[in-house]
Amino acid sequence: MEVVAEIPGFLKVFSDGTIKRFTPKEETFQREADGAPLASPPPAFKFRDVVIDAAKHISARIFYPSKDGETPTSQLPLLVYFHGGGFCVGTTTWHGFHAFLGGLCVQCRCVVISVDYRLAPEHRLPVAYDDCYAALEWLTEPRDEPWVRAADLSRVFLAGESAGGNIVHHMTLRLMRNPVRGLGLSGLLIIHPFFGGEARMAEETAEAAQAWVQATDMFWRLSLPEGADRDHPFCRVENGLVSDDEGRRFPRVTVFLAGKDVLKSWGNLYATFLRSKGAKEVTVLVAEEEIHAHHIFFPLAEATRLLQSQMADFVHRQDAPPVPAGIYVHSKC
Repeated sequence: MEVVAEIPGFLKVFSDGTIKRFTPKEETFQREADGAPLASPPPAFKFRDVVIDAAKHISARIFYPSKDGETPTSQLPLLVYFHGGGFCVGTTTWHGFHAFLGGLCVQCRCVVISVDYRLAPEHRLPVAYDDCYAALEWLTEPRDEPWVRAADLSRVFLAGESAGGNIVHHMTLRLMRNPVRGLGLSGLLIIHPFFGGEARMAEETAEAAQAWVQATDMFWRLSLPEGADRDHPFCRVENGLVSDDEGRRFPRVTVFLAGKDVLKSWGNLYATFLRSKGAKEVTVLVAEEEIHAHHIFFPLAEATRLLQSQMADFVHRQDAPPVPAGIYVHSKC
């Protein structure tokens, strides 16, 4: 069999259609400090895996803050996280995702649920969007799931990195057009979003970026609908039909960018697009010395702790008004 597409260490696609994915080793997800790996602190959270839809193989991992047996006495905000991986690789069980999200739930004092959606090329877009929307519907269905019951479904935040950041945008539009009764969206945290287009940004033309550009092109080739190019609205979201009314109804947004990320200009363009559509609060924060998805590869690094702190500040900002279930609101700048 011939290998027709490959991301070394993560994915191989063979000529007969066979897909082989690799789980990165735990030592992949660390950053050295003074020549030695950072020590992992004792966990201050609990986690459990749940099935969203067994027939479609949609599952999730729920993280709940718990320090020294402490149990929160009031309902906590809920942060729904969509992992990255170019829509083709990744799972919430990878050590980097697990460590980052466990730390985030503690720092943020919130319930975190991380969704495992079906992957391309076996399941091309919009399957990932469909699966993530199904997970949002699942949250409001009656069930004996105590950690979901401990979450305040009127204070829901959508977050994700790379392909997950892309999913956040498309989930927001889908919720506007097909609201999930009982779910109130309070804000979006979009990290190093995976957007693109047939045109090239300046960073993408640099010689040093070509291996990365070839990899992202391959991910889009494997995940977009058959026959679509990178100007498809799933990839180049400015080409989608977003009305000014929908733009004005966007909840507050923070777009996190990495200074050494080839996708940085696409993230900036996305923020500009939201503002052009009337979104009332769009903030861009740049970690100048960091790479794409640094918080997943280095979940114990100082830059990751800063990101977690910024996300916690966003979630718990005191001047953000409460969000009635099923209604979109935005706060002023």
